Amino acid sequence: MALHLFDKWRAQSPYYNESHEAWAMTVRKFVEKEVTPYIDQWEDQEEVPRELSVKAAEVGIIQLGFPEEYGGISQGVDAFHGIVAANELAQTGSSGLTAALFMHGVALVPIMKFGSEEMKRRIAPEVLAGRKLMAICLTEPSGGSDLAAIQTRAEKRGDKWVLNGSKTFISNGMRADYYTVCARTGGPGPDGLSLFLVEKGTPGFTQTKLKKMGWHCSDTATLYFDDVELPAENLLGPENMGFLATVKNLNNERAGLAAGACAYARCAVEEAYEWACQRETFGKPLIKHQVIRHKFAEMMRQISASQALADQMVWAMMHDKLDFATLSLAKVQATRTLENVARECAQILGGACFIRGCKIERIYRDVRPHAIGGGSEEIMLDFAARHMGFA
Repeated sequence: MALHLFDKWRAQSPYYNESHEAWAMTVRKFVEKEVTPYIDQWEDQEEVPRELSVKAAEVGIIQLGFPEEYGGISQGVDAFHGIVAANELAQTGSSGLTAALFMHGVALVPIMKFGSEEMKRRIAPEVLAGRKLMAICLTEPSGGSDLAAIQTRAEKRGDKWVLNGSKTFISNGMRADYYTVCARTGGPGPDGLSLFLVEKGTPGFTQTKLKKMGWHCSDTATLYFDDVELPAENLLGPENMGFLATVKNLNNERAGLAAGACAYARCAVEEAYEWACQRETFGKPLIKHQVIRHKFAEMMRQISASQALADQMVWAMMHDKLDFATLSLAKVQATRTLENVARECAQILGGACFIRGCKIERIYRDVRPHAIGGGSEEIMLDFAARHMGFA
């Protein structure tokens, strides 16, 4: 009874080919064997077992897009292979799962770009094999979307950097082994920020777990840095040049969030359709009621438009033609689509959506991290308006 909506989408898209189809089947088998039977248990435990990252690496999921000399997979793959993998994982209905597995997708990038050769060879192979985990640390208790106002500070003392401050709402904050931290090394504003590598167990570095409304599979924490001493080589890139590197990295995250929102919206539609075929009201299945069919048509209209824009943004990134304002709008478009689809699918399930264990219940409470993470709707819309000349 499954609709296989993304299979149908790929079949009519110019961005996907036979290699993406084969990859979809590989990841689907992995999800069916290693994830689906256990996802409810992990949601209740509010943590994904570390060995899942190792198992995901064994089939090539963790390594996508990273250089092969450090254990990555880059030959014959492109960004759309990542989109395909995320869509297959989304069929669990748990977006916290993808957060738990893929934080290295943004946290490892600065190390690969700016880290020393010794650092890259020490860290990247372990992370890409799933044996070590990473976190990206930007948001602070004082705010998140205003990156230029970061208050956590790193001061040079002799041949070391000393880090003081805190970060919050950090995905993988408890489980990570390596943390990519943005801190202030210069004056106020965007020109005074730098990136650092902080390792778990460094004296003065502690973490506190946070309880959340959603993303239960992904642990989230507040981090504290109290006179944390870092070697000079843990500065990633030039001093006071971390803002631009972070913003560019955020563009990758926003494209992923947009595509991911579409994936979870399709997952909700799939489950709602299965329910509508089985559930009977007034002597016939729900799907036979015109008002329900129209809900599905309207949801697919929104999902198709959002996916088309998300795919275009991924293609533009691959070909160095990305318009940052349009990317911001794509994220808003996709996350608002997810929010509406989650609501409509919940309406179709009725009271059943309010019970823990169904995918739509998870997706509904997981909407907010999509809409807020990587830049809130308000920030994205204002950024787009200003960069399009509406200022």
